[in-house]
Amino acid sequence: MELIIKPTELCNFKCTFCSSPNLSSTRASVLDLKKIEEFLDRFPNTSNIIVNGGDPLMLSPDYYYKIIDLINDRNMDTILSFTTNLWDFYLRPEKWTDLFNHKQVGVGTSFNYGETRRISNNRAYTEEDFWKVSDLFLEKVGYRPDFISVINTENEHSAINNVRLAKAMGVECKLNYAVGSGRQSNPYTLSKIYKIYLQIIEEDLTEWEFNTKQIINKMQGSHTICPRSRNCDEHIRCLQPDGDYYSCGAYGDDKEYGIDFDKEMNSPVVSTPLQSDYELDSMKSECLTCPMFELCNGCRKTIKDMKINNIVEEHCKLMKTMQSKLLELA
Repeated sequence: MELIIKPTELCNFKCTFCSSPNLSSTRASVLDLKKIEEFLDRFPNTSNIIVNGGDPLMLSPDYYYKIIDLINDRNMDTILSFTTNLWDFYLRPEKWTDLFNHKQVGVGTSFNYGETRRISNNRAYTEEDFWKVSDLFLEKVGYRPDFISVINTENEHSAINNVRLAKAMGVECKLNYAVGSGRQSNPYTLSKIYKIYLQIIEEDLTEWEFNTKQIINKMQGSHTICPRSRNCDEHIRCLQPDGDYYSCGAYGDDKEYGIDFDKEMNSPVVSTPLQSDYELDSMKSECLTCPMFELCNGCRKTIKDMKINNIVEEHCKLMKTMQSKLLELA
């Protein structure tokens, strides 16, 4: 099992595409550590606790040391994996350096070109900023962190530049398409990100982009993870600041398909709410006989986004123009 925790809604950035601006009833809410403790007792095979938000560095390092204590008290090998903009680390490295050097902690960050990722309403987070943060992290922690880039219609023209930047830094980036949640009211059409992944392959940049490798794995029948897995709600859970509990971080942003936390903590049964909704099985009935079925219908949040925004046909039309190249990856 993997656990995503969004311990706070607070963030020091003002990104225009943020999918998680309304996680809690009040911005002061902080996830009760008792919930994490109960989860670890129920799922002692938890391999990873993924920490995002909001930005997790809006809380004290002590909060995360207490989670590490919960892990060690149970003799578990669980890793605490942060996804953070690292801005508070950049401003106050002495506050975070010891935690980030802990053997049970991993750190990833985020960057994309354009005006969508913003330090404030009036200031974008630039490549120059990002290099400074990465350089400091390398100095203090000993490696450069991999990073996530969120792609939407505002920055799609520069999407591949993120991969070129990852190559220059010697790290791996992950180009994620924007889902339709929070401030990002419209999702990025799925087929458009596949077009970018094919460009990455053609430019021989696959080594530096995570999702492109996932697509190749999917076409070759190997194991894949979110957003390629159709049974993700069997092995992923998400806890939010108020203690809301979901099997998908994106649906947690939407506050849909919630799971009764107390019931699952006291039952041997693992809930699969996404697989139980047949409307989320495919974008349309024709998908079931298409050789690209799993490329288009892996993520059930994406299926819903495409349907409710009436862009299934637009997506399908573009996917068919790429079918031969995608099938060659098998």
